[in-house]
Amino acid sequence: MTRTIGLIGGMSWESSAEYYRLLNEGVRQRLGGHHSARVVLHSLDFAEVAAMQRAGDWAAAGAALAEAGRGLERAGADLVLLCTNTMHRVADTVEAAVGVPFLHLVDCTAERLAGAGLRRAGLLGTRHTMELPFYRDRMRARGVEVVVPEAADRAVVDAVIYDELTRGRIEESSRAEYRRIIARLAERGAQGVILGCTEITLLIGERDSPVPVFDSTRLHVEAALDLALAPAAAPAD
Repeated sequence: MTRTIGLIGGMSWESSAEYYRLLNEGVRQRLGGHHSARVVLHSLDFAEVAAMQRAGDWAAAGAALAEAGRGLERAGADLVLLCTNTMHRVADTVEAAVGVPFLHLVDCTAERLAGAGLRRAGLLGTRHTMELPFYRDRMRARGVEVVVPEAADRAVVDAVIYDELTRGRIEESSRAEYRRIIARLAERGAQGVILGCTEITLLIGERDSPVPVFDSTRLHVEAALDLALAPAAAPAD
């Protein structure tokens, strides 16, 4: 029997839908037939979370997400994923609140980068993800240096996420801007680029980059499936 995956989602719901799709496609690919993922979802109201982000009230955000994690555990989740890059700013609070494994998105991404031999990667994400230290520090601790776009380009990346992608809008002009920004990161020595926001995968992919693309969402999902589908340990004698 596969383990039940708990998802803390709704930030935005488009990203949660992507997690759900990838998890179910992954189970079908690995197990075949009519198999699908065992999933429990707690979907928050993104407007409330975004307001906490704008106010810098990370303590309140952490408390809300920690309660969601506890609810998932009570509902039967055997492991928990936080389906957003930005809110990994409070991942430690969530992890401390649950008694089941919490898969940290940054760890999953860093491990794949390091395994591919990359030591310097560009990062695209929200302003919080690109500018606050929580992401780059955790990457650096795992041997990967992060380079982010320059200030004006960071503003473009962030605006596209909040004004378009989280509202279901896909604009060709924004795709062109992202391609330009990725090219500049490569010129500055980035050996690869991290898609550090789930919604970005709705806009760009491998063909939009001159360097390898590392989709943090897909890597997070693959790690979750590895754990959820791993054989149960034999009981001790």
